[in-house]
Amino acid sequence: MLAALFVLCWSSGFVGAKLGAAEAPVTTILMWRFVPPAVLLLAAVPARLGRGSPRPSRGDVARHVLIGLLSQSGYLLTVYWAIGLGVSTGTTALVDGVQPLVAGALVGPLLGVAVVGRQWAGLVLGLAGVVIVSWTNASSPAAHAPTWAYLIPFAGMLSLIASTILERRANVLTPPLQALAIHCTTSALVFTVLAVATGTATPPSSSGFWIAMAWLILLATFGGYGLYWFLVQRIGVTPVNSLMFFVAPVTSLWGAVMFGEPLTLVTLVGLTLALVAALIAGRAPTPTR
Repeated sequence: MLAALFVLCWSSGFVGAKLGAAEAPVTTILMWRFVPPAVLLLAAVPARLGRGSPRPSRGDVARHVLIGLLSQSGYLLTVYWAIGLGVSTGTTALVDGVQPLVAGALVGPLLGVAVVGRQWAGLVLGLAGVVIVSWTNASSPAAHAPTWAYLIPFAGMLSLIASTILERRANVLTPPLQALAIHCTTSALVFTVLAVATGTATPPSSSGFWIAMAWLILLATFGGYGLYWFLVQRIGVTPVNSLMFFVAPVTSLWGAVMFGEPLTLVTLVGLTLALVAALIAGRAPTPTR
């Protein structure tokens, strides 16, 4: 149930990015997406500490500042940039979905976790789905984005994987609420500086902008990122990253319904491959004696 909720919330971030892009510049959207959650989380953390929750050390705080820079600031800048250039929400989500393949290749040597052949088969199958959909959309006459724009989400994917591996290599696991507070505060500071420097800190007064912000804060930030780190601790890196294959089909359906984005037969084939890959790579291993 939590995995299904995570997929829904994570996919909502791509939809929210397009909703906000119609109302304000990227820096404005990202600033006001993170300032309110940072304030709320910083107010909630002292109460948790008073109830016996462990206080993070300076080293833990510094580590999570870096994780926040990678998992939120770096990742979201690439996603919003790609969508702003005209890459569809579903394609952006599917390109980001290649991260399980890279995570599977790195998780063994870096974390000492075995990746079995069944997982490799599922991850490679998912990559095939990503290539099919991305190539079809990039070469379509109706495509508005330049071809090189389809490479931008790969940078965000690498940023998110780096943050996940960095978090998993930590000797002490920081409670999810504290970690999310540090991440959101870091992103709020980064995007506020960028917005002020570019003269885009003032939000528009339109109701559409604040609807997009509520969407992004509640679903994408608290729901998506909160569940991401919670599930990484509960079930591990590879199964959580395999869930990313489900994000693209859900995002594509939302994009088709809400924005009229094309959902062709080739796209459906690629999304089907991604779904099959998630089922293969994410299945729990058979217990042995």
